[in-house]
Amino acid sequence: MTDHHPEDVPLVAPAADPEDRAVEAALRPKNLDDFVGQKRVRRQLSLVLEASRLRGRSADHVLLSGPPGLGKTTLAMIIAAEMNAPLRITSGPAIQHAGDLAAILSSLTEGEVLFLDEIHRMSRPAEEMLYMAMEDFRVDIIVGKGPGATAIPLELPPFTLVGATTRAGLLPGPLRDRFGFTGHLEFYSTEELELVLRRSAMLMDMKVSSASFAEIAGRSRGTPRIANRLLRRVRDWALVHGVDLIDARSASAALDMYEVDARGLDRLDRSVLTALITKFNGGPVGLSTLAIAVGEEPETVETVAEPYLVREGMLGRTPRGRIATAAAWKHLGLVMPATVAAAMPEDLFSVAPEDLMGSESAIDSWARPDP
Repeated sequence: MTDHHPEDVPLVAPAADPEDRAVEAALRPKNLDDFVGQKRVRRQLSLVLEASRLRGRSADHVLLSGPPGLGKTTLAMIIAAEMNAPLRITSGPAIQHAGDLAAILSSLTEGEVLFLDEIHRMSRPAEEMLYMAMEDFRVDIIVGKGPGATAIPLELPPFTLVGATTRAGLLPGPLRDRFGFTGHLEFYSTEELELVLRRSAMLMDMKVSSASFAEIAGRSRGTPRIANRLLRRVRDWALVHGVDLIDARSASAALDMYEVDARGLDRLDRSVLTALITKFNGGPVGLSTLAIAVGEEPETVETVAEPYLVREGMLGRTPRGRIATAAAWKHLGLVMPATVAAAMPEDLFSVAPEDLMGSESAIDSWARPDP
């Protein structure tokens, strides 16, 4: 029996769905030595944990930031395992009141690791309580209301907070400063993703050729979660078609069927680029207008399609709207008209894609109004 990816969740979306969570539990590495990629963070974190073990104390608080699907939750679990400590898992959205946080903190045992996912979404009152808990291992419990309310200090056992966030810029400075170690996770190279896939294929008892690993890794958007998801879809295809040894041709055929192309673009990505080029001559065009053209909500286009297209240098975000770069025209097999190319500034192709995000640059001087 094969497992199927929910139709309403894009196959190359970095966020986890229930199926991902169930499979990831079995595929997650249990220690730093087995963790693939993120060499810099892994090396620095190993030093922090080793020093804590030698001192016989809880590890410093750790903040892990970076896009979804790169291993923040896995690293939190590894930290607890390396420190031989229990792990408590919660998330920012689940803590909407200071009392919610106080209940969790007061039940921690000495040395326990508290993993707080999406920490930037925690409520402000809980956030302020967390300052004192992280720094002094103490919280003040408010008893009563109005003028008669009193604060009762509650001592906490030493613990390690591991915070994870996809948007580090939303964390207030006082909270960031209280973390002893901050690690930013980067997107994986194709070679690193091949190592991730080899390990996963072994655990899933799959027979896959080296060329197949390269084929899948190249379509995985630099994200291990997506790589493992695509590997499962290739496994399903091979099972249905009676293929024992999955070669590059089989992997390519499977992923083509799921509409994930050689650059990792899916149906939505190509729809955005196609609409931008064929309907608006490459732009610029406003987000709402572009979303209507592809039949999606603006939030879906902005959060699902745009980040990867910008990172790949196929789409630029300017003050006057979205534009398709020469790379987008080329990827769709189209030739950029000379008039469009002449209107684009030369420096558009000489800067990193992330520098175009909300940039107030010379691009505004040539961008025409949203149709």
